[in-house]
Amino acid sequence: MMTDFQMSLIAAGGVFVVGVISYNKWQEYKLKKRVERAFDGQHDDVLMRSDDGVRAEPRFHLDDVPMPDAGSGAYGVPEHVGGHVGNVAAPNIAPDSDEPALPVRSADADVPAEELATCLVDPLIDCLLPLELEAPARGEKLLPALQKLRFVGNKPIHFIGLAVSGDWEPVRHGVVYTKLQGGVQLASRSTALNELEYSELVTRLRSVSDEIGAEPQIPDMIEVMQDAKNLHRFVANHDAQLGVNLASNGAPWNIATLLGALEKLGFDVRPDGRYAMPDGEGGYLFSLSTNVTLAEETTSRLTLLLDVPCVAPARDGFGSMIGCAKNLMARLDATIVDDANQPLADETLASIAGQVREFYDDMAASDIPAGSTRALRLFS
Repeated sequence: MMTDFQMSLIAAGGVFVVGVISYNKWQEYKLKKRVERAFDGQHDDVLMRSDDGVRAEPRFHLDDVPMPDAGSGAYGVPEHVGGHVGNVAAPNIAPDSDEPALPVRSADADVPAEELATCLVDPLIDCLLPLELEAPARGEKLLPALQKLRFVGNKPIHFIGLAVSGDWEPVRHGVVYTKLQGGVQLASRSTALNELEYSELVTRLRSVSDEIGAEPQIPDMIEVMQDAKNLHRFVANHDAQLGVNLASNGAPWNIATLLGALEKLGFDVRPDGRYAMPDGEGGYLFSLSTNVTLAEETTSRLTLLLDVPCVAPARDGFGSMIGCAKNLMARLDATIVDDANQPLADETLASIAGQVREFYDDMAASDIPAGSTRALRLFS
């Protein structure tokens, strides 16, 4: 006669067998659907095809760019500021297709600023992740799932959709989409997209795809890793922050009095405790640090810092920073000095300004102009 324990084991075994059979059936069904979609005679996705029908991934031509030295040149300018960087090629889009191509931002393209702001998936700096929807879907159905996949590591992920109107746009409520296109940023200021992050991305992307009824096209990892390394090499070679210092000629400045004066000059207070000079359009030209903790009452040294790749040449961030430094020099009885506390003459400052112009020309030649949406994403 069987005991209750034996009966429980038999029941548990039966549930396990049924679960295994159900899981296998589900996997067979998914495989069948994928095969049917692969051979249903539908046209190729022009987003991932070039003119000759070969699948096109974003490729970077930056292999000849040397990695930057561990140190940097005087006054914070990299020693190889003027080194040429080859242009970066975006994937080719079939020009005779009936479907609209992804919007590609170019330094030479006459594109309104508001359109640039909504161009979240950029073939130049993102790994493209096409998602074929099994059926048209509304934005409110898609968004809850897509919002689960916003970052991998510190690399942002964005999605846009092909609306029934024929336009690519950020996915939003009340709009029906026939396709989706994702993009994960290949590099940031700190790191390139790596194998572990990409593997995590693929796993999570497949889960999201199952949830919304889509089939993802997964790019080859080896090619993606090479693109990421090339792009990060460019970022590392152009990560320039340019600083000048103001040293007191007499007694240290009182912090409370000093900060009041800085606010009158137009500086804003940032969350990190630095002061920043706004550019008038929601951004900043340069920042200022008192070089002391919040607990200190005085300081004898101020540092003005320009994040070179994040400020457009037309804004003349360096010229504005030097103009502000000279204004403060007269008001505070100070001297403009370098990091070694040596005075910076006007001739030296003019030479640095020339290096900055060459730096800007080099970034523009690579189709990632300083201060552009691309540059702000890469150097944020």
